[in-house]
Amino acid sequence: MRRVELSTGPALIEDDGALVRARGVPYGEAARFASPTPPAPWTEPRELTERGPACPQLPSRLIFVTGPVTDGLARSEDCQVLSVTAPSDADGLPVMVWFHGGAYVSGSGESSKYDPDALVTEGRVVVVTVSYRLGIFGYCTPLGVDEDNLGLRDQLLALRWVHDNIAAFGGDPQRVTLFGQSAGGDSVYSLLLSEAADGLYSRAIIQSSPLDLRAGRDAMAAAMRAAAAESLEGADPFTASIEQLHRAQTASLLAAQRFGLISGLAFAPILGVDPLPKADELNGRVAHVAPMIDLFVGCTKLDAAPFVEINPRASRLRALGPFAKVGARVASAAMTRRVFSGPAERLAQLWRDSGGRASVYRFDWSPPNAPLGACHCMDLPLLLGTPGAWSDAPMMGPDRDPVNHELARDMRRLWSRFAYDGVEALGAERLSLDAAR
Repeated sequence: MRRVELSTGPALIEDDGALVRARGVPYGEAARFASPTPPAPWTEPRELTERGPACPQLPSRLIFVTGPVTDGLARSEDCQVLSVTAPSDADGLPVMVWFHGGAYVSGSGESSKYDPDALVTEGRVVVVTVSYRLGIFGYCTPLGVDEDNLGLRDQLLALRWVHDNIAAFGGDPQRVTLFGQSAGGDSVYSLLLSEAADGLYSRAIIQSSPLDLRAGRDAMAAAMRAAAAESLEGADPFTASIEQLHRAQTASLLAAQRFGLISGLAFAPILGVDPLPKADELNGRVAHVAPMIDLFVGCTKLDAAPFVEINPRASRLRALGPFAKVGARVASAAMTRRVFSGPAERLAQLWRDSGGRASVYRFDWSPPNAPLGACHCMDLPLLLGTPGAWSDAPMMGPDRDPVNHELARDMRRLWSRFAYDGVEALGAERLSLDAAR
């Protein structure tokens, strides 16, 4: 055990001689549907060795891809927690802050699938994994609630905690790289757009994020709020049970379906609501941020494959019989270009045009027997998770040890080098990550 002094009081954390770990660290507190505030201070040493709770959530729609992500974690609305992993001898190392995915309705930074031990050890970085409010508790709150983008406000408070406390773990608060996948990547983009985050980070990595799903959401949000209110049947959202709110969330998601592609990330942060700018101010915001922040953005080769699989129209592909797999791959490639790779390329180009430095990657690898190829989330087992953490992920196929460990080391080296030296360390504006690298 090691004692560290945090801004809120003394803490006892794990130290095995190689790594130090602080788990379930409270970075904030909030009443339901209220903005978060720093946690109440304490005076006696607080033991921070147990994983913290995940936000209450319904089962993930991608459990058939990733396997369970939050099994074994407690559930609580008091989910403003983070975990820190650092080399035991860390002193002034770059910091990487991870935001998990899950379409803003599922997941947790406390999951063992996001344990960063290998990244920390090989890359000589300090990694912080963040949990935040999800679904109706954090985004697109019901009618009668004045505040919104609460999950994003949680993330901002977590970044302030990192700025104030990471030196106690040997991290450099002036060298903070944000990184996240899917909704976590979208969270990183939201933080780039938020003036309130200025000065709290220096680089950003966006992985497999549907970056073009922000416009035209006002009508959908209104329909979602109305559907939630109808589902609550007059119940006060501030005192309703978690089960009632989850039924309202489900009603909101059903109401969003008629709005097409943007409904795939229905509970995303809302533009024009604090702390985000209005839609017509986005390019100006990028022009302000880009010259100061290096960007690394990309996706997997068939990022959209799971979403093609769960699309109701996929039954038409299955009707093709022996050609169904080919048809699904073609549809997945087309949807990947539209939702993931195309927007990533455009954001990188906008970044460069605005005076910044940006590099784009594509992750091409998958195990030989992977049912969906290099699909959404396929990069995660190579970057995060302790050995065996992803063994129950159906996307990996039937092999007992399907991870290409050489590629995994390459990937972790790239990500950590970026945290040290930005785009210059990557050596190219466009990278392909595969087993032949």
